[in-house]
Amino acid sequence: MPRSRFPLVLLTLALGGAAQAATTITIATVNNPDMVTMQKLTPEFNKKYPDINVKWVVLPENELRQKITLDVASGAGSFDIATVGVYEVPIWAKNGWLDPLTPLFQKNPSIAASYKLNDILPSVRGALTVNGQLYAVPFYAESSMTFYNKDLFKKAGLTMPQNPTWQQIQTFASKIHNPSQGVYGICLRGLPGWGENMAFITTMVNTFGGRWYDQNWRAQLNTPAWKNALTFYVNTLKKYGPPGATSNGFTENLTLMSQGKCGMWVDATVAAGFLSDPSSSKIVNSVGFANAPVGPGTPRGSNWFWSWNLAIPKSTKKEDAAFKFLTWATSPEYINLVAKTKGTWAAVPPGTRTSTYTNPNYKKAAGAFSNIVLSSINRADVTRPTKDPVPYTGIQYVSIPQFQALGTRVGQIMAGALSGQTSIDQALKQGQDEANRVAREAGYQK
Repeated sequence: MPRSRFPLVLLTLALGGAAQAATTITIATVNNPDMVTMQKLTPEFNKKYPDINVKWVVLPENELRQKITLDVASGAGSFDIATVGVYEVPIWAKNGWLDPLTPLFQKNPSIAASYKLNDILPSVRGALTVNGQLYAVPFYAESSMTFYNKDLFKKAGLTMPQNPTWQQIQTFASKIHNPSQGVYGICLRGLPGWGENMAFITTMVNTFGGRWYDQNWRAQLNTPAWKNALTFYVNTLKKYGPPGATSNGFTENLTLMSQGKCGMWVDATVAAGFLSDPSSSKIVNSVGFANAPVGPGTPRGSNWFWSWNLAIPKSTKKEDAAFKFLTWATSPEYINLVAKTKGTWAAVPPGTRTSTYTNPNYKKAAGAFSNIVLSSINRADVTRPTKDPVPYTGIQYVSIPQFQALGTRVGQIMAGALSGQTSIDQALKQGQDEANRVAREAGYQK
């Protein structure tokens, strides 16, 4: 080989080695607005970690759950980071499907120092900890609350109380409902899915005095509390909701509310920031906030508890790169970045860090709703979700592995009652049979 070409060969080898050193991680996430923002801010991550490329798989909630569950359970390794809910984390951790993060924080002291793990709200951090090991970090946490259009309320001569009852909500909806003008009295989740319509229906059932199972794991769906709650839900949406409600989940109702088409909406507290963001909401100056409604049975379980979290599947071969992204996207630095990018602190991912709620900029921007959100999250008790005792934890879900399939199946049945394909009595009997079958086959019933 001629001597004059030797340096060029070395340079080529060096460049080739650098190209090979770049790592690509694949992230699976839900198509909620906060996650879409995270995807858009990937170039900022690349500035900090230019040797890590990010590939995104963004899916609707139901589809995401199915795809991730199948992947991590089989060890297929398609994803290096998975967006998972507070329901999945303890179950998947016990199954050995997730990497514990505690050792990774210990291994990376500089990241741990800037990340400030103790800044994460204790209730949220505790829900993601199993046997002393942290298995996920929260991207945002939420409870549920009531959103209403103050302009529509004023026009109808109504005043929303800070702590409304469901009966009051229904009365308000009847007075605001004006479909000929494209305004519906209330928007509620109707899209089938254990994390969609059943998250909402279960909290309503809770506050009407119902529960999924008694202490002996006997199903309780075919009871007066469930019938009263489901009848109220179906009647309210049929009379005062938008057409095609069985197609509307969180995202669809967020769009309707932000366009001024809903008088009220009861849903996740995370929506408060979206509805206060001028870039995505037409009702920034007219949106009002109140606590989640309470039914005739009990205030217990009337508002849910949830967090969307980033976790590392055990099957990944790119743990270090995944850990760097996961900690970047849930850090105080990232929250500041979102505020800067969006131009308002009201749009930052909520419900995760004490420092967010003590930040004067956040207090100023989110003062109309921040206290409601924080108190709702703190008030939600996953260990005592119902009026009568139950053998499970979880407010809007039952913390057993089988609930993902059970809740989705019952969600389809309840959507059938909403659409008129089946009667309420038939829906409750079918749901009762499904819940008993699951408890029996899983060995919960003795």
